[in-house]
Amino acid sequence: MDEPSPFDAQSLLVESETLDAFLSELAAEAGRRMPGANGCGITLERDGRPYTVASAGPAAPPLDEMQYTIDAGPCLEALRHDKEVYVTDMAEEARWMPYPPFAVDRGTRSSLSLPLKERHGMAGALNLYAAAPGAFAPADQERLRLIAAQASGALVLAVRIADAQQSAAGLQATLRSRTVIDQAMGVIMGQQRCGADDAFAFLRTASQNRNIKLRELCAQLIRNVTGEPPREGNFRPRG
Repeated sequence: MDEPSPFDAQSLLVESETLDAFLSELAAEAGRRMPGANGCGITLERDGRPYTVASAGPAAPPLDEMQYTIDAGPCLEALRHDKEVYVTDMAEEARWMPYPPFAVDRGTRSSLSLPLKERHGMAGALNLYAAAPGAFAPADQERLRLIAAQASGALVLAVRIADAQQSAAGLQATLRSRTVIDQAMGVIMGQQRCGADDAFAFLRTASQNRNIKLRELCAQLIRNVTGEPPREGNFRPRG
């Protein structure tokens, strides 16, 4: 059997168009590098709430969810205590009840959970599951440690990028709303022969009285006056 090529999380991140795509491919790649695995999941915990952000194979989703339900298990222990947790045989495991027999009933006898280092309030774990007991040999564990180490840095970067994109999208939405409000204010200033402050106060009062969002009210006003929808580009702050 050919030795797999070296894992490169940074290249994987660059080639992925979205955070979800990166995480999904990361889970799939970890599973491919452990042929005996029947599932791989990536768990993140933010603000005390764990959730599966990506998975590959049938085993991971129900086993992850069971651990979240009882708030215990090898995955949560790995991410909360920053340590590897290797369960050699679920049939002989006494911790985290009733999770071990649940895993056995679903065809999983061993698992390996590796922490994704905590940074900026985020903790995570890479979780692999296997049908056979003792499925993770020392060489397998070392290979997966390298993947987890690389994934930690790439994951933090990916989350930062996603947060920045979300902030940028929110800013663009704010600017679009501001542009529509500016246009409506111009209409009111022309009709009422008033200044910008009085026009804005007029629109805000009308919005409150009609129980409608200010932007929606302004858009309706512009359509009624011009017969066309408002322009939502070319934002220019008033001096």
